[in-house]
Amino acid sequence: MLAASDQVLTAAQMRSAEQALIAGGTSVSELMQRAGQGAAEWVWRLSGGRSVTVLTGPGNNGGDGWVIAETLRQRGTDVAVVTAAEPATDAASEARSRYAGPVLDGAAERQGEVLVDCLFGTGLTRALGGDHLALLNRLAASHHKRVAIDLPSGIESDLGQPLGPGLPSFDLTLALGAWKPAHFLMPASALLGEVRLVPIGVQAVPGAARLVTQPRLSAPAIDAHKYTRGLLAVAAGAMPGASILAAKAAQGAGAGYVKLFAPQRTKVRADIVIETAPLAEALGDHRINALLIGPGLGRSGEALERLAVALSEQRPGVLDADALVLLGPRLLAEHGAPLILTPHDGELFALERAFDLDGSGGKAERALALARAARAVVVAKGPDSVIAAPDGRLAYARRSSSWLSTAGTGDVLAGTVASRLACGEEAFAAACQGLWLHGEAARLAGAVFGAGQLADQVRSAYVACL
Repeated sequence: MLAASDQVLTAAQMRSAEQALIAGGTSVSELMQRAGQGAAEWVWRLSGGRSVTVLTGPGNNGGDGWVIAETLRQRGTDVAVVTAAEPATDAASEARSRYAGPVLDGAAERQGEVLVDCLFGTGLTRALGGDHLALLNRLAASHHKRVAIDLPSGIESDLGQPLGPGLPSFDLTLALGAWKPAHFLMPASALLGEVRLVPIGVQAVPGAARLVTQPRLSAPAIDAHKYTRGLLAVAAGAMPGASILAAKAAQGAGAGYVKLFAPQRTKVRADIVIETAPLAEALGDHRINALLIGPGLGRSGEALERLAVALSEQRPGVLDADALVLLGPRLLAEHGAPLILTPHDGELFALERAFDLDGSGGKAERALALARAARAVVVAKGPDSVIAAPDGRLAYARRSSSWLSTAGTGDVLAGTVASRLACGEEAFAAACQGLWLHGEAARLAGAVFGAGQLADQVRSAYVACL
């Protein structure tokens, strides 16, 4: 069962979840108190006792702001509310009546340490008006730190898109009740700063997307050997360096045996088993649990033939890089074993053309459409990463290190995911586990790392999950 704290809700799902709480006897005002007081705790820590300005709008997000302001005032904080509009809901009006501090209109000058944006929240569908945008930016410029409540005003919740240009960035965004897609999707997530969750009692929603979280893995059984732990076959191609990198990462992610099959003589490495047998012959080994093909494969006729041979084997597999460019519906027609595709944005676009998809919607919708068309789990990777399964399951990854923007890190991801698949994990679970390990390896690697250094850290990330 998905924990409520790990679910990612659309705006419609969030409204339904709140209605379920209200139907169960919790008032809107009580939910507002929970949200505002929980958010105020984070603002109080960030302010360190220095001045806070709360910008409120007419809706319930503005009501949260009044609660935040009163909570901080009672703690002795120098707080003032700048109101862009008087409350337009009963709950917000009640919160406004409880606030006993100073109130300024939008024309007032106010400088301070922390700005709290409660102008508009989740559910906004149109760009901020000129006056509201100017007010938000003026206050943002006159405060050292900026906090957004639920989402920065002017961000669309489900797609993670700014609804207009010129929005300020924030240091901290506090998700109220549940995570929203925009907390993890570009370009919105680039504006959010750190993100934290403020619980308000929302329960798990059936069918909700999930957050990629640290997996719980187990040490090998006392009687384990290299084959019972999982044999991963990595099919190399014209540029074997990429597949060697993937194999190196796979060794650290749990598989008991990683074997590289190269089409020609490859420089011998003491740490990787390399065979030069024809791929069809090599894949005849019934002990192979999963196959990775694509890194360094090339795009020649020979590469296409190797991909066709790989897919003719009914084994779980991961397709990456060049394999994704060569892939089409005909190659998948007879393949019935679980598959994981790991496209970056360009490869996702190429796959959409190959499978006659229109590419409409946001990243999550596009990944789901491809997953259903290809009957495969899709890891749509990049500065924001989404995992989609053919049955509709969806997972969002937290923003990872920007130092991953270097050649070869995708090969490391492919090897890590393939290793988890070879260990016997179901494809969606293997993708989630591999993506988390990849992100954690990047964190452990620190700054200015290369792909080889990233691959070295996969083992440390794996050990942290035992």
